[in-house]
Amino acid sequence: MRVSSPGFTGRDAVALAAVLVSLVALLPLGFVVFITAQTGWQTVYELVVRPRVGELLVNTVLLEAVTIPIAIVLAVALAWLTERSDLPGARLWSWLAVAPLGVPAFVHSYAWISLVPGMRGLWSGVLVSIMAYLPFLYLPVAAQMRRLDPALEDVAASLGQSPSRVFFRVILPQLRLAICGGSLLVGLHLLAEYGLYAMIEFDTFSTAIVDQFQSAYNGPAANMLAGVLVLACLVLLGLENRLRGQERYARVGSGAARPAARARLGRGTLVWLALPLGLALLSLGVPLLTLARWLYLGGAAAWSSDDIGSALGQTLGLALLGGAATTLAALPMAWLSVRAPGRLQKVLEACHYYVGSLPGVVVALALVTITVRVALPLYQTMTTLLLAYGLMFLPRAVVGLRASLAQAPVELERAAMALGRPPLKAIWQVTMRLSAPGVAASMALVALGITTELTATLMLAPNGTVTLSTRFWSLTNDIDYVAAAPFALLMVLLSLPLTLLLHYQSRRSIGQ
Repeated sequence: MRVSSPGFTGRDAVALAAVLVSLVALLPLGFVVFITAQTGWQTVYELVVRPRVGELLVNTVLLEAVTIPIAIVLAVALAWLTERSDLPGARLWSWLAVAPLGVPAFVHSYAWISLVPGMRGLWSGVLVSIMAYLPFLYLPVAAQMRRLDPALEDVAASLGQSPSRVFFRVILPQLRLAICGGSLLVGLHLLAEYGLYAMIEFDTFSTAIVDQFQSAYNGPAANMLAGVLVLACLVLLGLENRLRGQERYARVGSGAARPAARARLGRGTLVWLALPLGLALLSLGVPLLTLARWLYLGGAAAWSSDDIGSALGQTLGLALLGGAATTLAALPMAWLSVRAPGRLQKVLEACHYYVGSLPGVVVALALVTITVRVALPLYQTMTTLLLAYGLMFLPRAVVGLRASLAQAPVELERAAMALGRPPLKAIWQVTMRLSAPGVAASMALVALGITTELTATLMLAPNGTVTLSTRFWSLTNDIDYVAAAPFALLMVLLSLPLTLLLHYQSRRSIGQ
């Protein structure tokens, strides 16, 4: 076929690459559909409609129904204190509210189990989940609260509304999108998390799938549980879309560029300080003090293990390889989103994004099944592990790349092609150079996610692979908390840059 112009050739090549990545991203969903059809409806019914699945479903619904509302109340209150009140040290409390993201969820659980060995069941899961995942709600709510137009509040106040009525009738409705989006993130993490709930012996679909996989190696029961878990994810996505609604939240015109007046706490300052202080102590103080205690008890001997250097080296190697490969795979889609939006772009983008809502255990189980049945030489190889990382963190890379590519002027890219550069060469030499900082940030976000990933690594890592997360998990299973402490500390230290980056980007978006 003869192309009409170099521009068409370049976009066609990028679109083809995006299509190939999208087809790979559809593997987990295809796995669920294929296994369900192959198993047969009678067997599916017997495996799904049984007391064990009902028990897991009840646990999941209770966990979601209790955790998310409490997290919403805490996140909104904390965001109002740090963004709309004269709370002393508001910036410090804002950073401390985000910092718990630097502590992996299963390290939170490890810290609380060390402090209270008898922690078990639903309410323990709710407590630790809130401490680990509250920042996912706080970040969007606080960012949205900073952007609100204070003129609307002034009008409500001038009409005689009390401060509390202004908050509930004017401010809170405008936070609906942020609350729904943050709640969806928290809800998906609750469905996907394995290590946190395994430690406190609270059964969820993820823990049951991993247990079933380890005992029966990809048996039908594990596959059907994975299917139910995918359905739960889809229900959560649909519920969020329904609650989000179609209301308009924007205004015509930019409005007055002025910050909202901060509420005076007055004599209640010390009382209000108890909220950010208490959350900081529970979400950061408990993990850090627990780690310090175990490291002190272990002394220098705790750092003498040869596994520390090996685990750190392999973790960094996987993080760098996975970060680079995932970012490279996401580039075509990010470029299409910015340079060639349209129907094809929307379909391909949905294929890239949906996989981010699937738990890592489902992605890992899909790759296990595919490699065992179709490509056995790839079973438990580094290639399969890196593919799992790529699928799990592909949406994270696309989001970061899309923002950086949007800031690179398309005119420079066209000028390079007009001067004789082939389209792909122009994209690489001009656009990618201008987007280099955003590309590096996307690689860092993916790499830091890989650093603390546990479930897929446990299921897919080749024999002899030792990462910080898997070694930590192995030692905690042996109740050797002293030896596990250095691995937990290294994961925290490697993850902290992510929290700093998220906090910085959140502030930067409004020029602070």
